[in-house]
Amino acid sequence: MLLERYPFKKREVLVTRLLFLCAGLATATWASLIPVIKAHIGIDESTLGLLLLCLGAGAIFAMPVSGALATKYGCKRVLQLSTMMIIFCLPFFALVNSVASLATLLVIFGLSIGATDCVMNIQAVLVEERSKLSLMSGFHGFYSLGGILGAGAVAMLLIAGFSAFEICMLMAAIVLLCLIFAKRDLLPFASPNEGPAFALPKGPVILIGIICFAMFLAEGTVLDWSGIYLIDYQNASTGMAALGIFSFSVTMTLGRLFGDRIIAQHGQRAVLTISGLVASLGLIIAIVSMSFYVALFGYVLMGIGCANVVPIMFSAAGKQTYMSQATAIPAVTTFGYLGVLMGPASVGQIAHFSSLASALVVIAMLIALATIFSLFVKVSQD
Repeated sequence: MLLERYPFKKREVLVTRLLFLCAGLATATWASLIPVIKAHIGIDESTLGLLLLCLGAGAIFAMPVSGALATKYGCKRVLQLSTMMIIFCLPFFALVNSVASLATLLVIFGLSIGATDCVMNIQAVLVEERSKLSLMSGFHGFYSLGGILGAGAVAMLLIAGFSAFEICMLMAAIVLLCLIFAKRDLLPFASPNEGPAFALPKGPVILIGIICFAMFLAEGTVLDWSGIYLIDYQNASTGMAALGIFSFSVTMTLGRLFGDRIIAQHGQRAVLTISGLVASLGLIIAIVSMSFYVALFGYVLMGIGCANVVPIMFSAAGKQTYMSQATAIPAVTTFGYLGVLMGPASVGQIAHFSSLASALVVIAMLIALATIFSLFVKVSQD
């Protein structure tokens, strides 16, 4: 019925890529301006950590709710609203001047980012299904690309002397233009499957969610702890230590951008298994190496390994039949986001009672365990 009423258009692929790019761009803009905002308001690290929980809480609340709204009103309406909320929030990051106003803004931004992340993944699953092509890795690759471009642009603009407000206005304008361009081809429906608005994860969705939790936790650990590890254990300078995050981010982005082609040639099962093993091996190499450059190579391998696991899991969530797409995707997204939130704190606690190296070994073991779990998830063989 949907195919007859809404036949597939190639532009759906382009606008979905654009959505992922904008989400990565907006998130990177906020993250890159955290030091500026922190100095402007005059808060310490402890207060900032609590404020970041406001963003996480807003995002986690929004994910199941946005899935239900997409089921009722379609992806297009929800994405238009959530993206406009992102555009609204960005300039205010440069204007807030109190803890209370920043907390409120972060809750709203978290709601908008959470809803956008969830529903754009619902759209991505549907577009991949409608096109009969492997597209999910590329979609997630554009999110990573947006993060790199956003962070790089903010850094260059700050160095060039632009104010935080000018930067936020520019980024908001870019996202608005992308939304205007994409508006016509956003999907006016969410899922062809009838189902409840809310549902607890069940069947393979639980396993898929656990795997995404582990991989997002690993990604968050690299982003938050790789620099500290390279400084403390490899005697790297602050500038050189940043190469750990850079190497991981670039190789993960490239792995995703080329991932659809690789998956089409070798199948999801082979890519999934090899990716998990490479990611785990890469982190172990980074931990045990006595050389900075060998450790850096470990992060390169980890970026390659982490690239396509989550996209394949989202594809699997869209194809399973235990839950509708509009309930399965929010569940998997929420699992993943919990991993992002819990990862840095968990590593910190383990490091406090043991060592940072020991904590990273635990993460490597978790990746390996997720790889074993993935063997029980139904994916395409070729």
